[in-house]
Amino acid sequence: MQRRPIAVAAAVVVAAGAAVAFTLPSLAGTNEPDASSVTAGGVSPDLLAAMKRDMGLDGDQARTRLARSEWAGGVSATLAAQTGEDFGGAWLADDGTTLKVAVTDSRATAAVKAAGAVPVLVKRSEAELDAAKTKLDAAVGDADDVTGWYVDVATNRVVVVAKPGAKSEALDLAEDAGVPASAVTVKISKAQPKPLFDVRGADPYFIDIGGGQARCSIGFSVKGGFVTAGHCGAEGTRTTGFNNEAQGTVEASVFPGEADMGFVAVNGDWTPRAVVNDFRGNELPVAGNTEAPVGAAVCRSGSTTGTFCGTILAKNQTVRYPEGAVTGLTRTDVCAEGGDSGGPWLSGDQAQGVTSGGSGDCTAGGETFFQPLNEILATNNLTLVTSGGGGGGAAEPPAAEPPAAGTNACDALPVQREGSIARTGAAQVQPDGGAYRARAGTHTACLAAPDGADFDLVLQRQNSRGQFRTVARADGDGDKTLTFEGRSGTYRYVVVSASGTGAYQLGFNVS
Repeated sequence: MQRRPIAVAAAVVVAAGAAVAFTLPSLAGTNEPDASSVTAGGVSPDLLAAMKRDMGLDGDQARTRLARSEWAGGVSATLAAQTGEDFGGAWLADDGTTLKVAVTDSRATAAVKAAGAVPVLVKRSEAELDAAKTKLDAAVGDADDVTGWYVDVATNRVVVVAKPGAKSEALDLAEDAGVPASAVTVKISKAQPKPLFDVRGADPYFIDIGGGQARCSIGFSVKGGFVTAGHCGAEGTRTTGFNNEAQGTVEASVFPGEADMGFVAVNGDWTPRAVVNDFRGNELPVAGNTEAPVGAAVCRSGSTTGTFCGTILAKNQTVRYPEGAVTGLTRTDVCAEGGDSGGPWLSGDQAQGVTSGGSGDCTAGGETFFQPLNEILATNNLTLVTSGGGGGGAAEPPAAEPPAAGTNACDALPVQREGSIARTGAAQVQPDGGAYRARAGTHTACLAAPDGADFDLVLQRQNSRGQFRTVARADGDGDKTLTFEGRSGTYRYVVVSASGTGAYQLGFNVS
């Protein structure tokens, strides 16, 4: 193989100038985050105080859980790629620190243990559970008393949420969709989720809707504007800021359907900055976007209720709102109310998503769903504005060190596969002839080809019909590097011999 150094590119977001988010410009009466207002590890003491109030955690416990969540997010993404089609999902246990990883093959448990996680042997892979959920998405029909469904990796089943007395309707829906009863659990709930916007005047930003004015909350700052919920304005809708001044225009909006996501491009009067307003006179820093796993602690802020904290309960949930079903949401036990829609969710200083909807309120409690942030960034090719505190590929990476003697840059990537192609025109699928589940984020890959051969590297994503479609490729002479910002889904690499034969090395990861 060729052993010359390879510059493995990483798609990172770098903010020029001042970074930001919640208020554009700053809200009067808020405190700019500085070195004295951030604890070791980048966690604001104001966020720790909210976690103590809502979750009963002292400062050390909260910091430990947040640090463990960030670690677990990276480890679970690597293990998903490393174990391929055997991966059954990952979650933090009730203690908030023990990472459990489900696998369908006992041979994969060694990799899980080596990563510092606890393996759990299960019958169904995460890809199989997602396929079952996709069948439910397509067969929703007239099941009016079924309010949603999601993959529960901890129980290795798909959970269908139904109103009281509608268990048989939920089971019929699963049967009609072709999902076996052994893979389904029915959860009974009186809650009826709804989008969380109010038609009333209040801080922080407004849209014209139905002849009136609706209020939503800004999510996170991105280069050129901010992200928010899709139901907070259709494309072309003009927005007004908290100060009643013209703010921007909704450039992208999806709701209902595959997401509840929106992007507002702001005018030159508004400066995106990397903070979240906690409505207690403080601005919480946004340092990155490492996705936290199920079981992680998470906090949200909104213009109606301020900041509240809780736990991530499930991912990839389909929620049936009165306006239609939305797929791919994350379920939490955090409360929210009207006007909080679009607001930001943080795990420590790592951005997680924007508020979509829920049930209940912050007096009686309830459940709230958020749209994952990384899906919004990947779909709309947006750059998160951060404080430069690191995490999630959102800050400038350190300069790469030159490869050690006898190695190449592919060795630095955590998932390694080797193979050999015996004739020109042949191809091999990796990992191990299968595929792997990936969250939304940056796919980074490196292919070291044999001397004198021309091998191409192709990245493919599985669509809703089960077909793999090419989303990125690296070709030309020599060794290859590839980066791709992708949505969550099932992916695979294909190594193709354009000319020549021999052994190759493939390194890859998702950040």
